[in-house]
Amino acid sequence: METQLSRTMDLISNANQEFDLTNPFHQKSLISLSEHLLQLNKITIDNHKELIRRLNTPLEYQLAVKLLESRRCIENIAQPLNIAVVFAMWGEHNRLLPKTEQNQNGEDSLIAKISQLEWITRGTKVNWHLYAVDDGCPHQSGAIAQQQLERCTQATREKVTVLHLEDALPAESGPLVNLKSANDSRKGGAIVYGCHQALAQKVDAVIYTDADNSVHLGQVGLLLEKFVEQGSHVVLGNRKHPDSILVKQEERWGIGIKTLRHMQRMIGSEIFEKGIKDTQAAFKLYSADALEVILAKPTVYDFSFDTDWIFAAMEKNLPIVTVPFAFIDSAAESASIVQGPMTTWYVLLDGLVQAARARGISHSEEMADVFKSEISSHEDLELIIDTLPPELASAKEQDLGNPAVMSPQSVRMWLHSAKSMKAQAAM
Repeated sequence: METQLSRTMDLISNANQEFDLTNPFHQKSLISLSEHLLQLNKITIDNHKELIRRLNTPLEYQLAVKLLESRRCIENIAQPLNIAVVFAMWGEHNRLLPKTEQNQNGEDSLIAKISQLEWITRGTKVNWHLYAVDDGCPHQSGAIAQQQLERCTQATREKVTVLHLEDALPAESGPLVNLKSANDSRKGGAIVYGCHQALAQKVDAVIYTDADNSVHLGQVGLLLEKFVEQGSHVVLGNRKHPDSILVKQEERWGIGIKTLRHMQRMIGSEIFEKGIKDTQAAFKLYSADALEVILAKPTVYDFSFDTDWIFAAMEKNLPIVTVPFAFIDSAAESASIVQGPMTTWYVLLDGLVQAARARGISHSEEMADVFKSEISSHEDLELIIDTLPPELASAKEQDLGNPAVMSPQSVRMWLHSAKSMKAQAAM
């Protein structure tokens, strides 16, 4: 034990302080460190977590502990398990390619995901298949992914399928029947298509993530443990958990984000009151049974599909749990930046209202009405994002969504006032 602890301290002292998503050497170094930690079998996960709590440990070591925990979880799976991993591609033409002088944001993300899945499942009972779905990308992300796949062996290529959402539309039946074209999808349609294809291959569960490298797929064991050991049909990654690792780039929103979150949590009270605070984390697992329910009738096909799926699971009383994980923000070419932060937030709130109403989920109908009657587009949100109601100025995170802090009627009155002041200032 003493020798292994000493070795652990040496590994910590030599670990990288930062982790660059565009740097392939950082990816390889992280796996190497994780392999070294795996050999120290007398040092428990709790021992590692205690070192993280007590010491100012480097980021690479913290990430490696997450991968170590995931690997130990996956090694305990005794029966064969078939999983699919799905991600959507829109505007991913740069991040799919390696970093170069001409492509500073390149992450080689498809190859990185393949390497991560190969590492975490090697020698285990878990078999994987990766579905990369072009969501109508104007820059041909699907074609680029297919080109990058040619760098892999034939055996690996057989474990990856590149799909194009437009090939499945218009649909005469199935989960895409209400989606007219790929242009009407904003991520949700592509994820639905990928999951539908995965179910046709009789997988046991589907994990979906983002196209970038923000979530290391070496962590899939954290999700699978809850599915296999606890029988949870829905396992949601939670970046807000104290044991999560969250590395954010720049702040994307103005101070008015508290107002939007207050509205969101009041409309989606059934979700947030159950302790699900991170609805948009792109690291979730759904069992095949849960997906059969969800894909029977998706409500939305845009960025808000996450909450629609959670509502659908709640509607059928399916067990839902959350898990902490590591997330490193890949902000440079994020869709919320490219398409506009307030466009994203408008879609999220609008979809939340649609899903709550369509599925008959208990929610603040008054706040939903405030949103639908007072916010007609992302432009209305842009008028208020840099201001904050006095009622929310000192509100803490746990206060958001509480009508006693700021009622729907107060929000309505403040929206009128804020938009009026902005309009006068612009004259």
